[in-house]
Amino acid sequence: MHRLIALLASPVVLLAIAAGCVTAGNVSLPSALEAGWEGERVCELRHQSDTHRVLRCAFPPGVGHERHFHPAHYGYALSGGTMRITDAGGTRTVDLATGADYSSDGTPWHEVVNVGETPVIYLIVEEL
Repeated sequence: MHRLIALLASPVVLLAIAAGCVTAGNVSLPSALEAGWEGERVCELRHQSDTHRVLRCAFPPGVGHERHFHPAHYGYALSGGTMRITDAGGTRTVDLATGADYSSDGTPWHEVVNVGETPVIYLIVEEL
């Protein structure tokens, strides 16, 4: 845990986060804000300060979010549904209730797709 915090706080990672990308192996990944689906962004910037930014990410049925990373963040489901998530641990389907929330020390990479029948909308607060 301390190594992850130290890594996230390193000047190189902070610069990469500010630039909107992180390198994983030989692949440069976009942040959640810069990533999209079929060339269209799914997240919009709602607020940004020196310490954090707030994103609203909307996924109609069948829409996903290409492979991207997150720094430490908090997420809140404004509208729940069924998402398929793929990350280093594999692929799983998650039923997300409206009002569900979570926090994360950071996500090196993941991809998501709304496989349900209702729009899924997240509010995400990322540390900068």
